[in-house]
Amino acid sequence: MTSADWMKLEDESQLNTYKKWPIALEKGQGAWVEDVDGKRYLDLYGGHCVVFMGHNHPAVVAAVKEQADKLLFYSNAVYSPIRARASAALAAVAPEGMKNIFFINSGAEANETAMKIARKATGRTPIVAFEGDFHGRTLGALSTTYQAGYRKGHEASFGPVTFVPLGDADKAREVILREKPAAVIIEPIQSTAGMQVAPRAFFHALAAACKEAGALLIMDEVQTGVGRTGAFTYSQVVGIEPDMITLAKSLGGGVPVSAVLVRDEVAATVGSGDQGTTFGGGMLAMAAVEASLKVLEDENLSERAVEMYGLFEAGCAERGLRVRGAGCLVGIDFGQPVGPIVTGLREKGILTGGSADPNIMRLMPPGVVTDKEIGFFFRALDQVLETLSVAVG
Repeated sequence: MTSADWMKLEDESQLNTYKKWPIALEKGQGAWVEDVDGKRYLDLYGGHCVVFMGHNHPAVVAAVKEQADKLLFYSNAVYSPIRARASAALAAVAPEGMKNIFFINSGAEANETAMKIARKATGRTPIVAFEGDFHGRTLGALSTTYQAGYRKGHEASFGPVTFVPLGDADKAREVILREKPAAVIIEPIQSTAGMQVAPRAFFHALAAACKEAGALLIMDEVQTGVGRTGAFTYSQVVGIEPDMITLAKSLGGGVPVSAVLVRDEVAATVGSGDQGTTFGGGMLAMAAVEASLKVLEDENLSERAVEMYGLFEAGCAERGLRVRGAGCLVGIDFGQPVGPIVTGLREKGILTGGSADPNIMRLMPPGVVTDKEIGFFFRALDQVLETLSVAVG
């Protein structure tokens, strides 16, 4: 069967919710994926910011295979050696004072869990989020997701949420002190919105306002966490101590898993039965987490992420293009719609993405991308821009 055959078969049986690229992938290794027709692609989209360790990292694959031979699954009704090891490994790299972990399955679930914990801990209901934030599409997480297209038709189901501009410390403080919310949740680098970034001073002011108002600060690090932005969490990069951090995407090296890191004082408010999940903390996911964290350390991927950002930044500067983001979260501003450029690169064997800002191309590459592969990207980009007669700079 060809790619077209597989696409037709999938479309016949799936709910029509995704605008998919016209490729059918079946293999992957490192920074590369391959479709059923044998065409290879350099994946600078990272499986939507998931495969920071690279596709099918041998250590992650081996760990999952080994665990599959022992026990595919049992719930949190029992203790598990692999869960104990994965939890201990995550606690060892978590920020100081945040060794309390709750495993779930997705970023949206992690964010909902954090907000639920905050509401019980504070006895309050309101939430403050930020214009441009994306926290998920389940109803609780969706209430804090800013884009109108995602929210439309569901507003009646949302709890009280106030949005403030990202980076406006004075406005954030004013709203937080007035609303006295249960929590303030923030996506520290707004990926979907086009890699929007706030200055470090803003995060320090935000943390201070939360402390003054008695609100809990939740850093949604579903994309920025697990080493992708230069430290294990972006909270550490900007030097703040939030009350909770949510992780997902890269945490399992390609296997679905998420987690909430909870500060000790907040964890003390969580009692037996307050949270629950059947599949969270499952054996295969825990094997993937343990292996991924080891890969992250052994291969110095956080340091490599910083190097890669510098290479992308330098290459873009040579072409008069502006860059924003951090580490392996790169937004390139072309000053004009990037859709044709993304398509042109895909035709040349490179996967990139767009964003809510039509002028911003998003790169969320694996940390294993080489200097040579980054050079391949820029050569292909030059060819695409020439073909499209796109002027930049």
